[in-house]
Amino acid sequence: MRVLEAEPIRTARLRLDPLRVDDAAEMAEALADPALYRFLGGEPPDEERLRERYADLVAGAEEPGVSWCTWTVRQAADGRAVGMVQAVVGPDVGGMRAVISWMVGTAWQRRGYAAEASRALMGWLRERGVGTVTAHIDPRNAPSAAVARSLGLAPSGGDHHGEDVWTDRPRRT
Repeated sequence: MRVLEAEPIRTARLRLDPLRVDDAAEMAEALADPALYRFLGGEPPDEERLRERYADLVAGAEEPGVSWCTWTVRQAADGRAVGMVQAVVGPDVGGMRAVISWMVGTAWQRRGYAAEASRALMGWLRERGVGTVTAHIDPRNAPSAAVARSLGLAPSGGDHHGEDVWTDRPRRT
């Protein structure tokens, strides 16, 4: 199974840069609002915790055929970090599937950045042969559900650790 590596992605307003460990300081600031963790649990990570986490993400998955692709989302105009998007890509019947996620700092929400970055990510995945895209969303998280709908995802009826599974593949009846 082919392993993917994050590559730069551009949109009209954003740059999606492959994650670097050195992004931790900037991201700790961008993602510092405790309200961001309302549906995720926990609290905002400090720079040291993010450095450790980012080192693991950059090192990649140990499972054969699985790719961890993570990007720092930046405003194209000034290069400021505003959030992140991620895809965990692995084998699926007849190809590859991805579970995607997004997070945009509170100061940059309600600008469409999460949807714009995630749409670009989905396009990148499609260009690389990923057939199915899913996202796991807390059922109380209406803003993330709105982003998922804008991407063409719909609830599948599945559950992943208390989160609804949204997919771009229709539910089989």
